[in-house]
Amino acid sequence: MRAVVIGTGGGIGAALADALEEEENDVVRLARADLDLTDEPGIAAAAAKVAKADMVVVATGLLHDTDHGPEKALRDLDPVWLARQYAVNAIGPALVAKHFLPIMPRTGRSVFAALSARVGSISDNRLGGWYGYRASKAALNQLIRTLAVEDKRRNDRGIVVALHPGTVDTRLSKPFQQSGRDLFQPGRAAVQLLDVLDALKPGDSGKLFAWDGTEIAP
Repeated sequence: MRAVVIGTGGGIGAALADALEEEENDVVRLARADLDLTDEPGIAAAAAKVAKADMVVVATGLLHDTDHGPEKALRDLDPVWLARQYAVNAIGPALVAKHFLPIMPRTGRSVFAALSARVGSISDNRLGGWYGYRASKAALNQLIRTLAVEDKRRNDRGIVVALHPGTVDTRLSKPFQQSGRDLFQPGRAAVQLLDVLDALKPGDSGKLFAWDGTEIAP
């Protein structure tokens, strides 16, 4: 199997690529230097260079940077930061799908997956806060659903899904890790996510699944 992992500069992306290689797959690793999610011509060029893929995993996400963290209250909303989160968490993966789905098989099983988050579930939101991250991941979940509907016309065996990896010990989660909660090392998280993908069927396309294989409601 030829697999493309986007986001291999991060902990989960690198671990996913390692795990796929251990299973003797042909793996293409794309870090930010190779593919910037905010640069559509660069995404298109990367897809053209890859040429073909049976699996594509977008293992990226933006929760905080050196100047911004997740918003705790309405007063913290900043339009520039909100737009940045949408660009990376929702628009970027959609543009990857725009250019990479066409190079995936038109018959037989194929998998396109993007890392999302449980906090993107609207029905599961009971704590509030984290406006931009929640909203951009909810947007990603909707985009995945819409992509799945269209891709079914291209390949009725294709699978397009969003994945919630749980809390993983990476730079993204580091400031927000809490004692007493499950904290996965990247290697374990990668194996769990690949196990979920291996078990999926075409009828699961368009959905959001947690690391343990359970479906998360929108």
